[in-house]
Amino acid sequence: MPAGGEFDPADRVLIDGSVLANAPFRPAIAALKQRPARREIDRRFVYIDPKPDYRSISFGKPGEAGEGEEKKLPGFLSTILGALSEIPREQPIRDNVEAIEGMSRRIRRMQHIVDAMKVEVEEQVAALFGTTFFLDTPTPARLQKWRARAQDQASARAGFAYAPYGHLKLSAVVEELVAAINRLAPPEGDIHRRNRRDALWTEIRTRGLDRLSGRRGLGASGDAVVFFRTHDLGFRIRRLRFLARELDRVVEAKREVRDAACDAMRDAIYGALGLYLEREGDNWLAGMDVPADADAASWIDALGDRRDLIGADAEADNLVAAGLAQLPKDDRRIMLLAYLGYPFYDIATLPLLQGEGFDEFDPIKIDRISPSDATAIRTGGAAAMLKGVEFNSFGAFFSRAYRENDYLWGRLHGADRLIDIVASSVTGEGALPAEELNAIKRRAFHAILDEEEERLPKVKALIAEIRGEIGVI
Repeated sequence: MPAGGEFDPADRVLIDGSVLANAPFRPAIAALKQRPARREIDRRFVYIDPKPDYRSISFGKPGEAGEGEEKKLPGFLSTILGALSEIPREQPIRDNVEAIEGMSRRIRRMQHIVDAMKVEVEEQVAALFGTTFFLDTPTPARLQKWRARAQDQASARAGFAYAPYGHLKLSAVVEELVAAINRLAPPEGDIHRRNRRDALWTEIRTRGLDRLSGRRGLGASGDAVVFFRTHDLGFRIRRLRFLARELDRVVEAKREVRDAACDAMRDAIYGALGLYLEREGDNWLAGMDVPADADAASWIDALGDRRDLIGADAEADNLVAAGLAQLPKDDRRIMLLAYLGYPFYDIATLPLLQGEGFDEFDPIKIDRISPSDATAIRTGGAAAMLKGVEFNSFGAFFSRAYRENDYLWGRLHGADRLIDIVASSVTGEGALPAEELNAIKRRAFHAILDEEEERLPKVKALIAEIRGEIGVI
């Protein structure tokens, strides 16, 4: 704002911040990659859609003028209607939901490919280590040696398929380094950001890393192996997530009751995973003694030294070996074949996913909180329960009774759907019976009505009516 009171504050145009929050899916999706799981989770996006069956209307954007017309300040109604209709259309929820579903679809496709490859991969690994007397008694030192051998053989046996895989992996590593440097030393603008990225790629080529293949085109070159051992966080994270999936789907699925050995193995996997995830975060990199204007080589070497992935590998081997020791012999061999065989799976699946969601092995579930989905008390959608849907969802602005009505239904619908969402995370024999789930909902509904009855004097008749529809606890 110019100094000296040049403009009258009465002429200022102020717009409610909720205009910008109508469709927040895009930043939420962007944040997903910054929220990696450190333990077994059920990954979901939950969004609120209070009027899924209503279409917003438009009266033109606030302040918009046609050709030859004088530009006008936004009016009261045009601003409200614009917020409800124009903004969501600029960033539609449906597009973002479809983007999440597309990501989940690729993850499911990857799972099918991994399952189809399993027999062949296990045969390859068994051929490498089947005659090793100590395979059933892995130690940290043996794990380290076996991992290196399995990875070398996987890249060598991939043939021509290794080149695109290696370059995609190199690109992911370099871009992650660029992002880390930009967070630690924010660039001064877009040109600075592009120049910094170009400098890192120039350094990569100077080190000969753009020529990934080894002799006779088999496997990775020595320089590439050293670089990936120093900087490839993504591969290590993917391997441990894969191991957690195999424990759940192959080993623990055979148990009828909870097994302490499986719990110990899971703790070991997620403990090892945490070693790498914390090195991904900015807290681990804080306080690095690198000038902001340091050259690309200095940044690359400093990040490698600070993260010390080879040291983390030794800690992870200790954890995984201790977890494997808790399992019965047959299950231990299954998990070890998965751990050593992962390079074969990664070479096949990483190009398929093209770097999107490639550190996740579980599809992302999408849940909506809406009158159309919360049907435990009453069906019919928004029209059967909400009053504020009138006047393009602005009707409750003029009536306290309407606001109390919609607020109450909002709490009830939220409880209804959140109970459904939590209950849906347990399937199969452990799932809640329908009668028990309905009893939980009735208790929650009555607790809400008890809490709100004195606060909402305009809808006492509605509360009594809802109590009758809910029934006794």
